[in-house]
Amino acid sequence: MHMQMGVMGKARSVAATSGRILNEAVSFVAFCVLDLVDFLLCFVFKAVDLWVEAEFRPCYCSSAKEAITSSGKILVSEQGGESKIVSLLSSTKLQLEDISDTLYSRPSLVSEVSRLTINELKRLKLEDPVLQSKRGNSRCSTFTVNTTIVEMLQGKIGRHLTHPIPRWSDCDCKLCTSWISTPSSPHDNTTNAKATLFVKSQCPITDEGGEDVVFIHGFISSSLFWSETVFPNMSSAAKSCYRLFAVDLLGFGRSPKPSESLYTLREHLEMIERSVLEAHKVKSFHIVAHSLGCILALALAVKHPQSVKSLTLLAPPFYPVPKGETQATQYVMRKVAPRRVWPPMAFGASLACWYEHITRVICLLICKNHRLWEFLAKLITRNRFLLLSKFSCLKSQPRN
Repeated sequence: MHMQMGVMGKARSVAATSGRILNEAVSFVAFCVLDLVDFLLCFVFKAVDLWVEAEFRPCYCSSAKEAITSSGKILVSEQGGESKIVSLLSSTKLQLEDISDTLYSRPSLVSEVSRLTINELKRLKLEDPVLQSKRGNSRCSTFTVNTTIVEMLQGKIGRHLTHPIPRWSDCDCKLCTSWISTPSSPHDNTTNAKATLFVKSQCPITDEGGEDVVFIHGFISSSLFWSETVFPNMSSAAKSCYRLFAVDLLGFGRSPKPSESLYTLREHLEMIERSVLEAHKVKSFHIVAHSLGCILALALAVKHPQSVKSLTLLAPPFYPVPKGETQATQYVMRKVAPRRVWPPMAFGASLACWYEHITRVICLLICKNHRLWEFLAKLITRNRFLLLSKFSCLKSQPRN
């Protein structure tokens, strides 16, 4: 009996090891191909952008020279030989600490080959006595961040905002472009202005004083996550005592989606403060947040410790980093997106996190045509009421 159990244990161990090796081998080949595809798509999208919009914006894999000279919307800071792409904020001070290096530093097969090639060429150049003698007479130029350059580029930005909104790869339906339109009626219970976020509010019928609750959604979501589930099921007593605010975060739902923004934590907080706290005169409040919203909720509580009464966090993202890890963000990146084809969740996360241009293709197919996918989903689920309303909406949409 013990011998059979030992044999079965060894067999499971061998099977698990074989499966892990097979997964790593297949993943290595698959992601090498995806690295190359993403590299090629970079040039494809630039060509299409140039053809459709007569100009293309640099992506996060762009070089310093290209990033500065093409449109002036982003600035590259070279420190210690590493390039950092950052966005110009409203002030002349660049908040470099706000930008995670996972935005502009995603190691891949192409980038590693390029880095090794450049290092080898530098080594050969240093070993060449002729080139080394010339190098002694030349001066190395470095690009540094200072307020003068920022002000110059800010002036350049003001003259070069020529990109159409929405872009050719964005959806142009009424819902997705509502933030471009004029503000809604002052009697409407939603806030929809270009300079503020979209806020869905539910207030007591009477204007008597009550407590405020701010709901913050997570990634790939919107205020509907709360307004279609929590709000309708609130008790009458709760509805009479609380003002509820569900916000569409910057870049989500019906809120603004500025192309020049890097969607930093600072920008999200400022927009929430402007759109909810200041616009609705919220002095003290409770926060209910989900996933990505938990990060913003914690930051909001740290910034307004005297105003936040309570925090309710649903599925907060937490990834402990080992002591001594020098590249914490890259470590978490590989934990969230391990570049593996199995399990499917890991593969999907790896596509979303590592490949800027492949995910743009996915968004082009899914997000731009979301009305069709929603229509098919309701058709399959046989939701007759929503199906008819969606069909009426589709018929009312202008055709290109």
